[in-house]
Amino acid sequence: MNVFIDTNVFLSFYHLTNDDLEELRKLKVLLEKGDVTLHLPDQTVDEYRRNRETKIADALKRLKEQKLNLQFPALCKDYGEYGTLRELQKEFEKQHSSLVRKISEDIESNSLKADQVIQELFDKAEAIETTEKLISKAQLRISIGNPPGKNGSLGDAINWESLLENVPNAEDLYLIADDRDYFSVLDENKPKEFLIREWKDKKDAGVFFYRRLAPFFKEHYPDIKLASELEKEMAVQQLVGSSAFVTTHSAIAKLAGFENFSQSQVTEIVDAALTNSQVSWILGDQDVLEFMTKFAADYKDKIEADSYEQLIKSLKKHEPDED
Repeated sequence: MNVFIDTNVFLSFYHLTNDDLEELRKLKVLLEKGDVTLHLPDQTVDEYRRNRETKIADALKRLKEQKLNLQFPALCKDYGEYGTLRELQKEFEKQHSSLVRKISEDIESNSLKADQVIQELFDKAEAIETTEKLISKAQLRISIGNPPGKNGSLGDAINWESLLENVPNAEDLYLIADDRDYFSVLDENKPKEFLIREWKDKKDAGVFFYRRLAPFFKEHYPDIKLASELEKEMAVQQLVGSSAFVTTHSAIAKLAGFENFSQSQVTEIVDAALTNSQVSWILGDQDVLEFMTKFAADYKDKIEADSYEQLIKSLKKHEPDED
């Protein structure tokens, strides 16, 4: 699945948005899984870096302006609730001040959660270099009035030309952008008709448009509630399909960080330990032995009796002899 995310969507995670960072974390896991390819033109990265400070400054300004200016007439002072509300007001001001200070520190050190998650996405994306050829195509696009883009700004045109050149032919594009240069004037939840036709003519495929990440996930990955759940499932499948010792150790390391495995996941982990030779051969390795021993104890009630006995028998063969 070929995905392009416009700069304004990335920047929205520093500002007022209905999405939260969990949407970006879900995307990161899908990139790791290989289900999604995120196409990232250099132009998008540059736009993001140019506008990040402005977007953060505006968000911080709005936060600082939020005050709890409670005013009470004199007659309120004879009631117990007056004192309680005054204390709550003081606590609000204290917590508000602390929040502004901590956020300001993270902004200064580039360690906002949004910074971290977006950088992880950038690292895993398919980068597209802005070449002179792409710039020339974008200039021609703007000069003859073809969307996306507007006079005096080549950014969207460069991004679109980058996608036309780099997304494989006969493959659909999933475009996520809250930008009038991309969406239809007749229906703001659909791409411009010109872009649909151009992609069909040049790539023999379709364009699917979303203004936010949440609708994209709702339509294509409705079962993904949390990124951590998908990461857990990926780790289970890595163990099940392991064909090398290093893969087994990697899967065990990931699984050790999770809790609350489902019934099907418990069954798959036990089956892997009993039937996958790459796993069973190294049951005696410290990390594998420790994980499977604790796993067997924690999930005994979810493991079939015969499988549990086989697993315990296999684990005991590898337990160190007592002095």
